Amino acid sequence: MRAITLEGREIDLTPEVLNGLQAQLQGPLLMPDDPDYEAPRRLWNAMIDRRPALVARCLGVADVMACVRFAREHDLLLCIKGGGHNIAGLAVADGALMLDLSLMRGVWVDRDRRVAHAQAGCVLGDVDRETQVHGLATVLGFISTTGIAGLTLGGGFGYLTRRWGYTTDNVLGMDVVTADGQLVHASAEENPDLFWALRGGGGNFGVVTGFDYRLYPVGPEVVGGVVAWPASEAPAVLELYRRLAEEAPPELTLVALMRPAPPAPWLPKEYHGEPIVALLACHSGDPEAGEAAVAPIKGFGEPIGDVLVRRPYAQMQKLLDATQPKGRRYYWKSEYLPGIEPALCEKAIEHAGRIRSPHSAVILFQLGGALNQLDNDHSPVGNRDARYVFNAGGAWEQPEDDEANIAWAREAWQDLKAFSTGGAYINFQTEDEGPERMEAALGPALERLAEIKHRWDPDNRFRVNRNIPPARTGPGQGNA
Repeated sequence: MRAITLEGREIDLTPEVLNGLQAQLQGPLLMPDDPDYEAPRRLWNAMIDRRPALVARCLGVADVMACVRFAREHDLLLCIKGGGHNIAGLAVADGALMLDLSLMRGVWVDRDRRVAHAQAGCVLGDVDRETQVHGLATVLGFISTTGIAGLTLGGGFGYLTRRWGYTTDNVLGMDVVTADGQLVHASAEENPDLFWALRGGGGNFGVVTGFDYRLYPVGPEVVGGVVAWPASEAPAVLELYRRLAEEAPPELTLVALMRPAPPAPWLPKEYHGEPIVALLACHSGDPEAGEAAVAPIKGFGEPIGDVLVRRPYAQMQKLLDATQPKGRRYYWKSEYLPGIEPALCEKAIEHAGRIRSPHSAVILFQLGGALNQLDNDHSPVGNRDARYVFNAGGAWEQPEDDEANIAWAREAWQDLKAFSTGGAYINFQTEDEGPERMEAALGPALERLAEIKHRWDPDNRFRVNRNIPPARTGPGQGNA
């Protein structure tokens, strides 16, 4: 078996060596000729097509520790897969040992303490399903099939962000397997430097095997859904969005999007494939207050579709899943925004009119609220001046359409970034992003992150990520 070292050299792993690793694992160890190899190595974004030398399907922390120690002993390149949903494909690398955590999906809820412990292979829907049994929730994203690990380590935002901040602002502790194969706990009290780095610094410092999330009373019923209009109404609808978002209470999160109408049953067939503008709303507080808050949306103009109603919170969390299926090709460009200006709306409408695929969209997410109330150095995720996120979300089916769709996303971004705070969301960064985008995402935190990296992973064993190399130490040496 040929594998790749950290330095990029090829080495042979003998059957005896591989059998020794399998003997330490409870889960299976898969190789390219194994019939079960293909499924775990394929990711959500079909543009990513890499082949690890080995896939260890970990069933618990002991499996993770054994794999990290094995990789260290043989100097192997290591990659870690949680949900496999990252757009840059950070879960997989050619020739590497892949730690596939996707079978580790347990969730335990302490109702009295309002804390949930979730294993790192969980997707958002796993956590929502268990916490909603108790009428509780934590801040997670918009697609229920997204992995919690990547979402959290890169920041994370969703319908509850305006009330309680980034996902990572609501993490109380993490279980981490370090570069030397040891298990430690990171929290405000234990290993606080590692805890700080993991809350937005990405998967750069160890293998997180479990998260403790703070929970809040939410649901089980919220007011949420979508109202859609023909694209000709976009100027008026975006002005409504701008006005309502500025006045919205923290319980209400609004998202504006423009795209070709999907073949959804709640939209008339004659509009399927035609350009539309839509407002997505979620009010996570009292349902009666929620209905009053969204009344201006439901009563605006002549919508072609309206599914903005009372519904279970867990259902709201799945509402957009069909727009992001595994196996499409995805390319995004995004920026944090300080506000919504009329000139920005004009540019967004212009580029929505140039969409090249029936699956792509121009999206404006509302964020402002709790995250703005914390200091910028509270965690590496920073960007505490952000109130919205713009995303040119390219999605299409065939490889021959790559060039046109990537060009569309990049052109929209070039025009819209003039309205940016200067910051960017690390979880939306594609594999071709340069160092300047890491600066936009993490900025002032980078120097401190490099120092923490040096303490916890001086050999940069965890490097298949948005990598922050360890700081160099010694006379005359600065940060790497």
